[in-house]
Amino acid sequence: MSTIAWIWFILAAIFVVGEIFSAAFFLLWFGVGAAVAGVLALFGVGFGIQLIAFIALSLALFLVSRRFADRVTKAQPPGIGADRFAGQKCVVIIEVDNSKNEGRVRMDQEEWRAESATGEVLSPGTHVVVTGTSGTRLVVTRLSEGE
Repeated sequence: MSTIAWIWFILAAIFVVGEIFSAAFFLLWFGVGAAVAGVLALFGVGFGIQLIAFIALSLALFLVSRRFADRVTKAQPPGIGADRFAGQKCVVIIEVDNSKNEGRVRMDQEEWRAESATGEVLSPGTHVVVTGTSGTRLVVTRLSEGE
């Protein structure tokens, strides 16, 4: 096997492993392009063609995946996934303090880690409403009187 084929396959492996550790769904297509360029190198195709194949295939796959992802994202109705929590009322069960990186709320029968949207410390028993999510935490704000 030629040296350039090894380089392409190592580059493909780096891209694929990099994709595993990223959430962007971006590097995979470059890994596929590098693997195809490696296969072309095995068949003795010139480096210029390998490079063009790598760039063209990676770019084409990336653009197709972006169009598909945009279409799927736009087709998702509201209230699916993390969006379903917005507007839900909760009760603080462990003090929510962003500076200490701690806090838990109870929503129905479930407990969730939480952070304050305004940065204020929310004591246990405080009624709050979910304004969004941040990773696996609910972002909450104090309910005003009468809500």
